[in-house]
Amino acid sequence: MPTFAYTARAANGDLRSATLDAPSREEAVAQLRRQRMSVVKIEQETKRKSAGGSIKMRDIVIFTRQFSTMINAGLPLVQALDILAKQSDNKALADVTRAVVADVESGHTVADALGKHPKAFTDLYVNMVAAGEAGGILDTILMRLATFLEKNDALVRKVKGAMTYPAVIMSVAGIAILVLLIKVIPVFQEMFGSVGMELPLPTRVVIGASQFLQSYWWAMLIGGVGAVFALKAYYKTSAGQLNIDRLLLKFPVLGDLLRKSAVSRFTRTLGTLLSSGVSILDGLEITAKTSGNRVIQDAIMASRASIAGGDTIAAPLQKSAVFPPMVISMIAVGEQTGGLDEMLTKIADFYDEEVDAAVSVLMSLLEPIMIVFLGIVVGGMVVAMYLPIFDMMNAVQ
Repeated sequence: MPTFAYTARAANGDLRSATLDAPSREEAVAQLRRQRMSVVKIEQETKRKSAGGSIKMRDIVIFTRQFSTMINAGLPLVQALDILAKQSDNKALADVTRAVVADVESGHTVADALGKHPKAFTDLYVNMVAAGEAGGILDTILMRLATFLEKNDALVRKVKGAMTYPAVIMSVAGIAILVLLIKVIPVFQEMFGSVGMELPLPTRVVIGASQFLQSYWWAMLIGGVGAVFALKAYYKTSAGQLNIDRLLLKFPVLGDLLRKSAVSRFTRTLGTLLSSGVSILDGLEITAKTSGNRVIQDAIMASRASIAGGDTIAAPLQKSAVFPPMVISMIAVGEQTGGLDEMLTKIADFYDEEVDAAVSVLMSLLEPIMIVFLGIVVGGMVVAMYLPIFDMMNAVQ
């Protein structure tokens, strides 16, 4: 991702110079504006080699929980951040925290200091901290943010866990099938060739697959790698991302899991932002970026446009046909009663349980499906190889 060096004027009139990472110059300017900064100059830097390694979500979750605990206990901001920098196991996060300490000591707000490190701290994170500082309730906001990040991390782990098991099983199955086709089948082929008997159709099909793989493995490898790169390139386009994400939501069982996890993430993120004092328009924009699905993102941005035009959130969400009727109804009630943040949190708690149930259903269905698949493919290959042997035994009798 490109790095941009900028000079911008903060809300208090101070000029600040730093760097940030963004997909484009326009997005870099948008990030600065969301931090209430007026851009004076911004230029893309030449690519530099980054040091320190990556910062995982789990690292940020632990950082936030420890930060909130120390602030809630009454420790000064700089002292709390300095302790976090010294005890962090992640070198990259420790370096970022030390940079934040330096900025805070020089007079920057915590939100501005965190906003200089978008790879570690998201827009959601920075906006919530800014709201906490403005309202004088940073300790409360950090506790709320820590809880949100922990639940969001748990949700992501559940969905990834559901995908990991079948991926591992199918990878092992693929390796086993390749070994059979490359090493085992040629032995049978040579044995049958020495006898000179006519082979049954299933045996000829398996031997043909083995010969094709041995002769054109390079073409299949190139084709597979090319297909992966083509799919990734297509997904990077606006239309490709929309089409693939829409297709994923239509998958049986898997689509239901992805939909429920997206609803849970959307409602919890927006509910947390609203209860922290972030405006509804900013909250919807931030939530759209963290939705994880283009179809959901477009529906959220449509609801943002609806709110900006004086209408409700619920109507555009209903038109998208992505959100369940219960969610739409509860959001509408929350808007009418003025308790939208509480209603969103209740929906998120409910859908967390629904995600658990969907993961259980997916796993219970995948196990027998994979067993049947492996039985048909591997068992079919073994039977096909033994059919000529059975024919020879019958001919001898």
